[in-house]
Amino acid sequence: MSDQSRQKATVYVGGLDPQVTETALHDAFVPFGEIVDVSLPKPELKSSNDSHRGFGYVEFALPEDCREAIDNMDQSELYGRVIKVNQAKPQKSADEKLGSRTAIWEQEGYAAKHNIGDGDEAMDGEDDGKPEDPMQGLEGLAEAGPRQA
Repeated sequence: MSDQSRQKATVYVGGLDPQVTETALHDAFVPFGEIVDVSLPKPELKSSNDSHRGFGYVEFALPEDCREAIDNMDQSELYGRVIKVNQAKPQKSADEKLGSRTAIWEQEGYAAKHNIGDGDEAMDGEDDGKPEDPMQGLEGLAEAGPRQA
């Protein structure tokens, strides 16, 4: 099965109680069709006591079964918690811009686009060595607060 067709047959299940196991998740979704795989991603930190990260994936043999599971299980209750069931989205690649794991200022081309020099300050052409006055432009205000119309 291709990655795209696998993704169309996979649901994301969020809001899971820590007690939910792969077997319990399988049993909850088996009425909607043949299940190929169930996964509960483990926490990244090994010292965590949680068995999973609070979400999981259920892959069905057929995309129709996936849609049926979403229609019937979204906003239902499992182990006392209301779960969210959606179509699974493809995993983001490491070089994606917004939402990636790389800070935006570390991405290629950011410094050039925003005129950042080696001193990490914006180069606006007015570098006379004096700090900018935060009160600049407030001379005409008689009192604090919004202006009356």
